[in-house]
Amino acid sequence: MRRAIPAQWINLGMHLVSMVFGLFGLIFVLPNTEFIESLSEAGLQVFSWGMQNGGASYMIFGAIAAFLYGKQTIGLKRTLAFCIPAIGLSLSSELLGTSTGFPFGAYAYLSGLGYKIADLVPFTIPLSWFYMGFSAFLVSATLMRFGTSWVYRIVAIALGSLMLTSWDFVLDPAMSQTPYPFWEWHQAGEFYGMPYQNFFGWFGTGCVFMTVASLIWGKDNQPILNRQQIIFPTIMYAGNFMFALILSFNAGFYVPALLGIVVGALPLVVLYLTTPNGEDEQEIIANSSTNIPVIAVDSAKVETIATR
Repeated sequence: MRRAIPAQWINLGMHLVSMVFGLFGLIFVLPNTEFIESLSEAGLQVFSWGMQNGGASYMIFGAIAAFLYGKQTIGLKRTLAFCIPAIGLSLSSELLGTSTGFPFGAYAYLSGLGYKIADLVPFTIPLSWFYMGFSAFLVSATLMRFGTSWVYRIVAIALGSLMLTSWDFVLDPAMSQTPYPFWEWHQAGEFYGMPYQNFFGWFGTGCVFMTVASLIWGKDNQPILNRQQIIFPTIMYAGNFMFALILSFNAGFYVPALLGIVVGALPLVVLYLTTPNGEDEQEIIANSSTNIPVIAVDSAKVETIATR
């Protein structure tokens, strides 16, 4: 008998496996020139392909996984209401940043992350903004089980943006100031080579597209999920955070890594553990004096692929 596996989990698996291969290459293969020189012609071609396309591949898998998960969990319209602003506004910020230095500071992308839009920003970068921002916000939005007034929505948006920014605390030093960088800073940074402006830019960009999505959803249609439903975004966020954490620790960037743990990984764990289970939330709703909508999974619409 065939067992159906949801397509989003297959893509998430490919996303995580791609990151593991990327870690292996960055930490063990690239520093070992003797190993690279010993490769056959076919091996060199595979290695060259991996260097040129590996970074783009894992982000493409991540974006597909997040989109399929969103479509199955909160519906296509709500997913598009987040995906389109996240990709469009983050791309605009990145194009503005690489052109003018605002809002992140003066920087430029190098090779290894895919085709560059306007010869400035790899097309995969806004995809990563989408799937990491989506994951962070869906987890932080569990706080809106207490209410969907603007107070709770602002708290969820701010916390989601902080979790998104904390990922950059950990990722940026390892990707820009190592022997094999993917982008470079054109100005002296106050915080381990990064300007403080960069973090305000990250937080602000996240706040803007999360706010736009929340406005489109409306007060009564916020995606308030239970613990089972946020397993996927929790794994997505944690996997990418661990990827960045290992690279930073390997490069000796301990302070940014620890800061990222405090403002990113710790809130993730607390939110996950304090979010009610599916069974518990029904009791909460029944005993609540307010009608707070909770998005339920429609199992009949789960996207699947068959495995042998």
